[in-house]
Amino acid sequence: MSSSATKNKVGGYTDRFWYPRFWDGMTIRAWLRLLKSGRYRIAPIRWGMAAIVTGLAISCNSPCATIQKIVYGRRIRQTKLSGDPIFIIGHWRSGTTLLHEYLIHDPRFTFADTYACFVPEHFIASRYILRPIAALLMPKKRPIDNMAAGFDRPQEDEFALTSMGLPSPYRNIIFPNNPTVIDSEYLTLRHLSEEKRCEWLEGLDVFLKSLTYLSPDKRIVLKSPPHTGRIRTILQQYPDAKFVHIHRHPYSIFPSTYNLWMRLARDEGVQRPKGNGLEEYIFDTLNTMYEAFEADLELLNPNQFCDIAFAELTGNPVATLEKIYRSLQLGEFEAVQPIFETFAATQKSYQKNQFDLNTEMKEKIAHRWHRYFERYDYEK
Repeated sequence: MSSSATKNKVGGYTDRFWYPRFWDGMTIRAWLRLLKSGRYRIAPIRWGMAAIVTGLAISCNSPCATIQKIVYGRRIRQTKLSGDPIFIIGHWRSGTTLLHEYLIHDPRFTFADTYACFVPEHFIASRYILRPIAALLMPKKRPIDNMAAGFDRPQEDEFALTSMGLPSPYRNIIFPNNPTVIDSEYLTLRHLSEEKRCEWLEGLDVFLKSLTYLSPDKRIVLKSPPHTGRIRTILQQYPDAKFVHIHRHPYSIFPSTYNLWMRLARDEGVQRPKGNGLEEYIFDTLNTMYEAFEADLELLNPNQFCDIAFAELTGNPVATLEKIYRSLQLGEFEAVQPIFETFAATQKSYQKNQFDLNTEMKEKIAHRWHRYFERYDYEK
């Protein structure tokens, strides 16, 4: 951890070599594309990990992806989404996962689970055979906190897009020590060529149609922090999409995000993370993402956007969810209120990560993220 922000209490699992990595589900084409983006800078201590990913890509993922394309490809392309997708957005560690966990309890919704994001190009074809086997290797908790993990748990669709071989800022997780940031322009998609933007949208659409194919009568709820700065592009494909934004005090966001990137890079990377430049990367990422976010809000109708605070969600979850349903016109809330109340009761004993920040770091965060402080009226 940074010397200016120390861990107090942090949950998560202890890594084991047999735990699946997100890259284990890539086809050989996607894996080689990822390695090329990082200029093949694999540390010798990670050669074994890279060899496993390569072996799985050749022997399992590429053949399974081919089978899915042959058997289900046409049917997936012809699938129509059941309702406009709902996007949960907000900076990393601001409560997007908790909000996602609540909303997926509505039986009218479906979501991208971890298995679908793990093997996005063949999760339909392989779900009955490979999923039970791979599930035996999964840890019970996420690496970064005490939230439950497992192939049936909700996951960020950004991992699916990355595993499909699409450019993404998440490629920096596997190459944390590279001298330049990979795919920084994909954080907001604003400065891409129309061709590259359409390629990204096509990949997202194929993934969402694949999810809908398995749950044809259910509306998709997605959660990925990078979508915070991509509203303009998402509206090109889904003009009536809904967005729920959640915000949290920056003094909680910053150290938790630092811990997130260091932990993911340590477990998932082909280099041992040094953390060089990470603080600056976190500062710049929030500012870049929210500059695009604020500019894009004017494109949304009132019933397309709802803004909540993490403190709202944890302090009075059911009332906050009712606010979301009313604002976005998501259907009858009373029908699912008992479900949310039951789940809320299970969250009362949840232990959040805790971090200590010194005065110097607090001042730096307040200075660099002053617009976020002002927008959401957080005390410095």
